[in-house]
Amino acid sequence: EALSNYLLRLGWGHGDEEIITRDRATELFDLSGVGRSPARFDLKKLQNLNGHYIREADDAMLTELVVPRIGFDCDDRQRSLLQRAMPVLKTRAANLNEIADGARFLFVSRPLDMDDAAAKLLEGDAPMILSKVHDTLAALPDWDSEALESAVRSVAEQAEVKLGAVAQPLRAALVGRKTSPGIFDVLTLLGRDESLGRIADQAAATTNG
Repeated sequence: EALSNYLLRLGWGHGDEEIITRDRATELFDLSGVGRSPARFDLKKLQNLNGHYIREADDAMLTELVVPRIGFDCDDRQRSLLQRAMPVLKTRAANLNEIADGARFLFVSRPLDMDDAAAKLLEGDAPMILSKVHDTLAALPDWDSEALESAVRSVAEQAEVKLGAVAQPLRAALVGRKTSPGIFDVLTLLGRDESLGRIADQAAATTNG
């Protein structure tokens, strides 16, 4: 859809419209809209357009397109998890490979391998912070975004630090990277047991290391 839209707009246009589906183009097309100047291929513009169509795409369809790019055969449970994660994964992706890369944290085994940026986030006071986060989250009766956000903010307030000082090492512990979907979305998708296990793994590893 994105490539069709982009190639169409290289040679033809209708006012300032950039997003034009095939049906819309069929409805509007006329020769007066054909450009006279040579077209210039802009990869960044194509990527942005592709990101738009990804965000608008059906989550089930995207899941089937992304599964072959994950790197292993997904079972039904993993496909279901990937589809549940799709609304947060697709918001920050410009192509299907980026969705697959962003989804891998859902399927990796403990203990997670940390990349260099994540490892740096687990230095200093991070072990102590992660221990407090673990204990606070473990005590929650409900595992939902609202309760999780309130709990993590309470840890930051008690430690007298900004939320980022808690969220960044927590993100590293959960995904092994410095970047990810929203941290509360990550906690919800991973679930209570897996989230607490990953936090405990890194708190212990950094403390003992």
